[in-house]
Amino acid sequence: MGPRKKLIWKSGRETKTNSRERISLHLELSYFLPLSKPVKAYSVAEATKRLERYCAYQERCHKEVSTKLRELRMIPQAIDQIMAHLIQENYLNEERFARSFARGKFKVKKWGRNRIVNELKQRDISVYNIRAALTEIDTNTYLETLDQLALKRLLSLKESDNHKKRKKLADFLLYRGWESHLVYEKVRELVP
Repeated sequence: MGPRKKLIWKSGRETKTNSRERISLHLELSYFLPLSKPVKAYSVAEATKRLERYCAYQERCHKEVSTKLRELRMIPQAIDQIMAHLIQENYLNEERFARSFARGKFKVKKWGRNRIVNELKQRDISVYNIRAALTEIDTNTYLETLDQLALKRLLSLKESDNHKKRKKLADFLLYRGWESHLVYEKVRELVP
């Protein structure tokens, strides 16, 4: 095998580094391209055990689990078999996932109902399960959280112009998924 060839970045013109190498590209590439990492093959039993641990760690929706199985390069029949096993053994439950998701995002990230609904729809959760998830959010706690969040954000704004302050506060709350009628009512209340 001859000396290792290397292409070095130059300003578009060809130059010679020695008699055996020619430089012509804008990218630095080595003669031997790195091979991709070999993909491990899993049996159905191995994949099932892996996915049991994956689902036991935290609540997962069906879409996340099927995506994970495709990443493991499982065939469609194996995916169906493993999914059925996970549902039967109660590792996978869409309603439980939706309720946990709504509770967590509301309590930790202070998301409003709109954002929670949109995120659940992106995960292909049924309308029935989305409605069940929204029952996890108490109305009084919901409004108290909106008050606290709006007040905290208002105190952090350094704007002197009330119009800009109202817009920034409203944009912040709308991005978090709070309903527009609640947001505008709260903005009018806090910034006269």
